[in-house]
Amino acid sequence: MDIGTEFAVPASVPSPHKLEAPPGPLTRWLLEHRVQPEGPGGSEEHTKGHPWWQVMCLTGVDYFSTLSYLPGIAALAAGALSPFATLLIVALTLLGVLPMYRRVAAESPHGQGSVAMLENLLPFWKGKIFVLVLLGFVATSWIITITLSAADASVHVLENPLFPGFLKGHAVALTVGLLLVLGGVFLLGFSEAVVVAIPLVSVFLLLNAVVVGVGIADVVADPGTLSNWTGRLTSGGGGFGGIIGPALAAFPLLVLGLSGFETGVSMMPLLKAEGRTREEQLASRIRNTRALLTTAALIMSVYLLATSFITTVLIPPAEFEVGGRANGRALAFLAHERVGEGFGTVYDISSVLILWFAGASAMAGLINIVPRYLPGYGMAPEWGRAVRPVVLVYTAISIVITIAFGADVNAQAGAYATGILAMMVSGAVAVTISVIRRGRRLPAVGFGALTLVLVYALIANVVEKPDGITISLFFILGIVVISLISRVTRTTELRADRIEFDEAARRFITDCLAQDGQLHLVANKRQAGDRAEYDEKEEAQREMNPVPGGAHILFLEIDVVDPSEFSDVLHVRGVQVDGHQILRAESPAAPNAMAAILLALRDATGVRPHCYFEWAEGNPLGHLFRYLLLGRGDTPPVVREIIREVEPDPARRPVIHVGG
Repeated sequence: MDIGTEFAVPASVPSPHKLEAPPGPLTRWLLEHRVQPEGPGGSEEHTKGHPWWQVMCLTGVDYFSTLSYLPGIAALAAGALSPFATLLIVALTLLGVLPMYRRVAAESPHGQGSVAMLENLLPFWKGKIFVLVLLGFVATSWIITITLSAADASVHVLENPLFPGFLKGHAVALTVGLLLVLGGVFLLGFSEAVVVAIPLVSVFLLLNAVVVGVGIADVVADPGTLSNWTGRLTSGGGGFGGIIGPALAAFPLLVLGLSGFETGVSMMPLLKAEGRTREEQLASRIRNTRALLTTAALIMSVYLLATSFITTVLIPPAEFEVGGRANGRALAFLAHERVGEGFGTVYDISSVLILWFAGASAMAGLINIVPRYLPGYGMAPEWGRAVRPVVLVYTAISIVITIAFGADVNAQAGAYATGILAMMVSGAVAVTISVIRRGRRLPAVGFGALTLVLVYALIANVVEKPDGITISLFFILGIVVISLISRVTRTTELRADRIEFDEAARRFITDCLAQDGQLHLVANKRQAGDRAEYDEKEEAQREMNPVPGGAHILFLEIDVVDPSEFSDVLHVRGVQVDGHQILRAESPAAPNAMAAILLALRDATGVRPHCYFEWAEGNPLGHLFRYLLLGRGDTPPVVREIIREVEPDPARRPVIHVGG
């Protein structure tokens, strides 16, 4: 056919959708911003891009806020050896975790992190279940980050004598109020969250710089404090083993301060990317993310070393114990004692605000990762891609968890640690596998060692706080059950983003219409794919179904490639076998693809297609389970039901004939 010939069908046809009444203003507002599917076809239209340093502030409300409690945790766990334990964390950060996440950013530029890198390790349903388990740990980590941070902020409010006394005894109500305000910020939009984060992080880091500066000046001015510390170091004896032992014991607790790396990668879609082509924009985003991660790591490393040193040297050990004035708030203690009560009050207010908003980075991470998977798997409603509805869902879950745990920080600590460490282990495993596949031995050894270190920290945490893995399992079970229920309820959707026809397919359809003015398609499950098969199929269909005697027939074949997938672009190819013309496509489910193609042909040509089937043999329940799991079953009734749900007018539906 000449290039200038007009085809009856365009190269791309939008997927037909069920006719619905126009949504009201509230619905339009709720569904205004959507998270697109991961991968090359995705986009980040739910937010405008921000400079990397601004996004660093949003992830920093979680990462940098750990300064409020990490020095105290280190001193309580390692005593005088706290600076050495902190040095281990800094070495791990700069030599292991930072290079790991720089590589994760390069290999998952859409912000899916290690989940995307590990997704392809297992095929079909195994891969989907594996991702659901990882998402369970993601949900555990970030939902608990939201609730724990808000609860910790409430504790700082309730323990400060300058705050109103009527708040005493109302930790749950105060925490719920903070969660509602946090959710409200995200209902306004990501830009508003970034705007809030910038001053919170800037002021907090500035106040900590003042505390560090005054603390170091006091150590220099009073050499006795330094000699007291060195005396405590040498009094225990034990040589190198006496130093490294307590430092390693404190190590799993301090690893939690590295949670900001995972949220940093998850926020890649928020970054402004320069470039004319998509490839240039992705490369720019990767560079900006690496700048974000590196800058955050360097800032935090300096602060961790400095704050660990001054708190250990200047604060009496008894004050770190439970009931002590520095317990859980070592830098706040120094702010009051060394700088002044006025400054200390300002520091307390800053700590409360940044701890409250630390959940913002977790909320942003959840919004950017989970909707990129579950709706695309058919394991969440399509509205699950919209930002505002999922913010409402996450906020509601956070409130339920807060009430269930009574806003108790310690009760949630185990689940928080388990989720964070599990995510970091998955990242280390993903990067190790990646460099092994590239044949890079030295990086493989380094990342393999990092994996072992993080696995040790995870196991140590589970042994210390076994309730954490129990809570994580509840999250995983909840995600799996809800996902499978959603998958079942969405089985009769079209499941095609759009339908694309190649030139041969368009030519077959055009010729068929030119010859008969109608479209007659015979559904076929290809076996040998030779002339004898198509001759026999055509003869059988003309006998059992009302195919007009002289009608030209097109065969319709669907190859099921991965039934665990849910939706994708449907590519229809035209294939000719000894005079027989076949429309052939690949899809996760045969009935859904056939229904989508028939409706697309109707919409493009204005002609109601007739499709001919024969009944399948076997138990109907067996066919149902084969359809749900393998994408095939008793196809004709499913095709008709899908068409019926999409097209309410019987006079406009493609006609389904079944015989045999």
